[in-house]
Amino acid sequence: MSATAPEPSDAHPRFAEALHRLDLGDLLPRVRRFPEQTRTAQEAAAAVGCELSQICKSLIFAADSVPVLVLLDGASRVDLDLVRQELGAEKVTRAKADVVRETTGYAIGGVPPFGHATRTRVLADRSLLAHDEVWAAAGTPYAVFPMAPESLIAQAGARLVDVRETAA
Repeated sequence: MSATAPEPSDAHPRFAEALHRLDLGDLLPRVRRFPEQTRTAQEAAAAVGCELSQICKSLIFAADSVPVLVLLDGASRVDLDLVRQELGAEKVTRAKADVVRETTGYAIGGVPPFGHATRTRVLADRSLLAHDEVWAAAGTPYAVFPMAPESLIAQAGARLVDVRETAA
């Protein structure tokens, strides 16, 4: 236990600890907690009062059974074929809830873009760069935090890619 305890926060305690470890403790006062869940991008955007595309979704997939995190704007959907091509994988599927929790340490709907239980390969879609600030889960389905997308992508150790579905 450290000599000074971290400030209380609306973020999940494990995520608050990760922010301190990453020297991002200044983000903690900006975490917003809501009485209603913000498990979906639509719920989060409505609670924050921002555009749907300003929400950063943190989605875990299984690429040839290996977990991979995809960061994507809230208005878009992941194109699994593009993810497969990016990773050189045979098969990409959405990870099951137990795999998400085991990989990240968080439940679906509250997965932050970084500060996970295990080190995971991360892809970030370029669509996140369309805004000066995006909102991401802070470790619970009730809390989100804002961050510049470039910083968020860097902290996540993500590779910038194009993996969102496009209209035919």
